[in-house]
Amino acid sequence: MSTNLVIVESPAKAKTINKYLGKDYEVLASFGHVRDLVNKDGSVLPDEDFAMKWQLGERSDKPVKDIKKAIKEANALYLATDPDREGEAISWHVKEILDDAGLLKGKTVRRVTFNEITKTAVKQAFEHARDLDQPLIEAYLARRALDYLVGFNLSPILWRKLPGSRSAGRVQSVALRLICEREDEIEKFRAQEYWSIEARLHTQEGAPFTARLTHLAGNKLDKLDIGSQEQAQAAVDRIRNKALRIQKIEKKQARRNPYPPFITSSLQMEASRKLGFSAANTMRLAQRLYEGVEIGGETVGLITYMRTDGTTLSGEAVAEARSLISREFGDKYLPDAPRLYKSKAKNAQEAHEAIRPTSLNRTPESVRKALDADQFRLYELIWKRTLASQMENAVLDQMVVDISDGTDDAILRANGSAIAFDGFLKLYIEDRDDDPEDGDEDNRRLPPMEEGQHTKLMDVVPNQHFTQPPPRYSEASLVKRLEELGIGRPSTYASILQVLRDRNYVILDKKRFIPEDRGRVVTTFLTKFFTRYVDYDFTANMEEELDAIASGHVMWKEALRQFWMDFKEALAATKDLTITQVIDHLDAELGDHFFPGGDAARKCQACGTGRLGLKLGKFGAFIGCSNYPECKFTKPLVVPDKEGEGETSDAAALANEPKILGSDPGTGRTVSLRRGPYGPYVQIDLPPETASAAPAEKPKRKKGEKAPKVEKPKPKRQGLPRGMKMEDVTLEAALKLLSLPRDVGKHPETGEMIQAGIGRFGPYLKHAGKFTSLPKDDDVLHVGMNRAVEVLALAAEKAKNAPPGGKRRFTKKKSA
Repeated sequence: MSTNLVIVESPAKAKTINKYLGKDYEVLASFGHVRDLVNKDGSVLPDEDFAMKWQLGERSDKPVKDIKKAIKEANALYLATDPDREGEAISWHVKEILDDAGLLKGKTVRRVTFNEITKTAVKQAFEHARDLDQPLIEAYLARRALDYLVGFNLSPILWRKLPGSRSAGRVQSVALRLICEREDEIEKFRAQEYWSIEARLHTQEGAPFTARLTHLAGNKLDKLDIGSQEQAQAAVDRIRNKALRIQKIEKKQARRNPYPPFITSSLQMEASRKLGFSAANTMRLAQRLYEGVEIGGETVGLITYMRTDGTTLSGEAVAEARSLISREFGDKYLPDAPRLYKSKAKNAQEAHEAIRPTSLNRTPESVRKALDADQFRLYELIWKRTLASQMENAVLDQMVVDISDGTDDAILRANGSAIAFDGFLKLYIEDRDDDPEDGDEDNRRLPPMEEGQHTKLMDVVPNQHFTQPPPRYSEASLVKRLEELGIGRPSTYASILQVLRDRNYVILDKKRFIPEDRGRVVTTFLTKFFTRYVDYDFTANMEEELDAIASGHVMWKEALRQFWMDFKEALAATKDLTITQVIDHLDAELGDHFFPGGDAARKCQACGTGRLGLKLGKFGAFIGCSNYPECKFTKPLVVPDKEGEGETSDAAALANEPKILGSDPGTGRTVSLRRGPYGPYVQIDLPPETASAAPAEKPKRKKGEKAPKVEKPKPKRQGLPRGMKMEDVTLEAALKLLSLPRDVGKHPETGEMIQAGIGRFGPYLKHAGKFTSLPKDDDVLHVGMNRAVEVLALAAEKAKNAPPGGKRRFTKKKSA
């Protein structure tokens, strides 16, 4: 019987720690959080001193039962969850559940934290067990109550005032605002033309190099000063006629410091840039490395805890790094003293070590066989970054050369640099989020030259450029911006980004965030009517207050009380807010986005007199006509583009449906274009005698007998084939469609008729009772005999070669 029960979050962590502690300990996993606030209104009660109602998670029944059973046989409970706020919260929940069940009487309860899962670290942690950290628990309770109060009070307002919206969150709404504001900047951006002048020169010895025009007519040139081809050509002509010499050479040495070891945000950024990993994937892989892998018959954690904003390294880690650098790279790569780092992030708590290998002597190559490909790449990244952080500075020789004819009429400048000593760059170079518009000419190597030497001008080249809009946020750059603003915490970045995508507020295209129109509408609404609660400074200050609660300097319920008092007033202010007011504001703010052509783009194409604008319906926002209900033109919120004009035309074609195309010349019956649940279709009305015929008299039936089904005559309909636009449907085209299925001709081998038509699965050929899909490049109205026979033969061949029981891709038998 085990006398000590240990609780951790995951089975993998439990398995590893159980091996370290021995038979006197039983280690069980809670499988993450065991309970959370009840997912309905009234789970946080501000009027009852912020009482909170909890419930077990969906997957927590069995783990909690196992823990309750095990504690009955144990003398002591050790809560060994992760060493951060979330870990403290899980431990508190477990203790509360067991306390409420009366299972902790007479038992010792201790909290154990360790930053790495190694035998030494775990045993030391148990030797220094402590009580639960009450301020940290209160910070968790305050954060959870805040998120709940915002979500459960703001989301219903969104649903009522902005139909079709999903939800709002305290931090996610601020992150969404960042993405939407960046998109707004991009849309409003207007590219500006500018030119640079590059001279290709040779030294006296004939060595080539390039220089850029920096001064013209005695004035230093700014980036946009040469704004046209004419100005650029005038500058080129001015340079061509000059005898150029080296006027001035400046040489200096620059020292580049190594990058600090990883914290959560910088790991997510660099893994995104270097490895292409999403923030969520990076954290999953890091979790696995932290919890441990089996190496040489022993399970060992490979990295320290991965949710941290501290850049410090333990004394043992620094000593190990310095020893390894001296041994592997030589003493010239070892600085005189260990390097100390301080986080630049706003609100950084520095509570834990940076993310590092548990042993730097465990090189990436030595553990490659124990890891999968992605785990290895992430471990190698962490190992290199940690070791490089303790290496010597890189030294660069920088050189700036000014070339002119001795006057300041036109001065050219050549920049160059060379690595005099690579230092930490021998092991690690950090990637950048977004390269600058101009090339990095400082990294060019320049040939030897001296002041006063003549140069030979080989060519002068004017280069046209256009200013570029700010780049959309990537996962890496968005996390970096959130960190700079002090919004969110290491444990929340990945989940914030995922929630925005799950709620369809943004999409990730080519690794860049683009806001969906739904996201822009929600952001515009919140920015107008809940300005304070999506304000960057307010959100960052709230994070600071939560940190102050965690350090014991602020009372958590008092902080909640202050927040709720102001927030309740903001909620009340929207009580009398009408849908019309919301729509008017959204239409004014987002008009340039949805109608980039101004008033001309707002003219209704259906009725010709109405003005298009934003409307709200049961399923969300859409664009509609001001002449409703006379004009029923609508279209979804899609920004028009050069290739998307057809959508507007299609919508206009059927805005006031049905669209009458004319009369069938043979029968006089009306032919119309309509829209149904499965797309647009054409219809020919029933003959007058059929349409006006009186319904048949219902036959008498005995009691309990079912009424016979009476088939009502239906007008003939035919859906439009793919690729046919609604505005292209004429009376002639409609009559051809309504003539389907048509006879193509008799098959030369079987003598049976081949027919072409359109069914629920698209265009088809029918022969010998079998239906064969017509390839998308074939026109069902014009396919001829030769092509029809070829398509049927190909389908028969595919069916013949298909594996038994396999799908037949082209041919399908019509069901009876």
